[in-house]
Amino acid sequence: MADDDAAITFADLALREELLTALTQLGYEEPTPIQREAIPPVVEGRDLLGQAATGTGKTAAFALPILQRLDRDASERSPAALVLVPTRELAMQVSEAMHKYGRGLRTRVLPVYGGQPIRMQLRALERGVDVVVATPGRAIDHLNRGTLRLDKIETVVLDEADEMLDMGFAEDLEALLEAAPETRQTVLFSATMPPRLNGMVKRHLREPVTIEIGRADVESEAKRVRQTAYIVPRASKPAALGRLLDVEQPTAALVFCRTRDEVDTLTETLNGRGYRAEALHGGMSQQQRDRVMNRLRSGNADLLLATDVAARGLDIDLLTHVVNYDVPASPEAYVHRIGRVGRAGREGVAITLAQPREHRMLRTIEHITKQKIKIEKIPTVADLRARRLELTRAGLEESLLEDGDLDHFRVVVETLAESYDVMDVAAAAVKLAHEASGGPAPDEEEIPDVQPASDRGAPRGRDDRTKRPAGKRESAGMTRIFIGAGRVAGIRPKDLVGAITNEAGLVGRDIGGIEIGDRFSLVEVPEGSVDGVITALRGTTIKGKKATIRRERFQSPRR
Repeated sequence: MADDDAAITFADLALREELLTALTQLGYEEPTPIQREAIPPVVEGRDLLGQAATGTGKTAAFALPILQRLDRDASERSPAALVLVPTRELAMQVSEAMHKYGRGLRTRVLPVYGGQPIRMQLRALERGVDVVVATPGRAIDHLNRGTLRLDKIETVVLDEADEMLDMGFAEDLEALLEAAPETRQTVLFSATMPPRLNGMVKRHLREPVTIEIGRADVESEAKRVRQTAYIVPRASKPAALGRLLDVEQPTAALVFCRTRDEVDTLTETLNGRGYRAEALHGGMSQQQRDRVMNRLRSGNADLLLATDVAARGLDIDLLTHVVNYDVPASPEAYVHRIGRVGRAGREGVAITLAQPREHRMLRTIEHITKQKIKIEKIPTVADLRARRLELTRAGLEESLLEDGDLDHFRVVVETLAESYDVMDVAAAAVKLAHEASGGPAPDEEEIPDVQPASDRGAPRGRDDRTKRPAGKRESAGMTRIFIGAGRVAGIRPKDLVGAITNEAGLVGRDIGGIEIGDRFSLVEVPEGSVDGVITALRGTTIKGKKATIRRERFQSPRR
């Protein structure tokens, strides 16, 4: 990527002062590639087709232009923008981000998704909103009720469009786009471009600007770098990073974070864990930066936490590990980061902490760099204890191999050996050495083991879920729920999958067999999720109607 592109700031994108202030307060230093490419044409009102994976910064790429273009009377109640997303988690995430960006503009942002009492959403829509962030199923519910009016919509955004199609929302998306004015602006982001999505693009986008991030020919700089990734819930990331650093024992490590606030918070956390960590970001003076780098180069610090901007141009000879605390915004950024280790014939280690839904971005990086990123499990407390014992053993072995004088200590061993077994004496000495070097692992909790979102069960086509004949035993680890609506009510598999994924927070691959009768349906869900699914579905409607929801009374015996 050209250096002049890399130097572009949010101020160069001519954003409103209120937005620039919010971004500065949030610690954002420069736009990601997708933001640099997408913001100008979307601000101009152009339709846009963006192909970019999760983690590339798409939210700000469409949120900032929407907020930039908002110019309406506060008394206006109908929304000016509709953002459609595949899951309630993403709806909450996008809504929160837009609220933070638009705080100085007093923008009214409403998330609309299943699993939340619809009465709250009805009251908020009645009071008036500027932006609605919705899952397709719940947006259709409001559209049919007449509580979501799209006649004044200026912009419609489809975020992760391929995911929404995979979840069976094609008809809902078509209906929502048809209900919006023809003069609207349409922005569509997708990690992949399947043929059926191409059809939607041709029908609903007008001469769109096309942006493709992450498909450039990236020359690998990391032949000697061991690349691993760990799938970790966001809440567990600080503990996971500390655990990995304890196990890896880097000589010097550079940890990349997205924002200044994250750098400062994480630095404090790691220093509390006993590491000598230093922060580096754009909010620091040159004198502060120099002091940090001198501490690192002199060996008085072993961890440097930095944003991409602050780390630009750094060259640290002792660097052995690079850690991506978040998945980088682009394959180019990933390659540039890990290229800081594995130089001069030395091997290096690149570690990435990814949230479950960022797994697809890892696969994109693999495809572009043509290098394997191995997904590994976070070390357990037992692993950490074993690693520390191994370090103690290695330290003792190094001491034995040295020409150091041990005669002074032999008299202690010989004296103790008169009363104790020599193996017990040696074990006690190892224990003292172990405790002096950091001791056993602290009393830590195990970090949750999660799977990538794309690996939660083998992929199955929608039709396959309807082929298990009634009366067959449910799959191992699954329980059937009864839904008092079937073919007579127009229920189809995609309606059930959409309701469960939006209301109960499962993903499509979590759902097992689906059997649809004339007046009822049976759906297999994981045993551990069945109560949550029942509660969530009882609080919503399917095809606009309430239905009886309960466990199937005639569950098959366990295998």
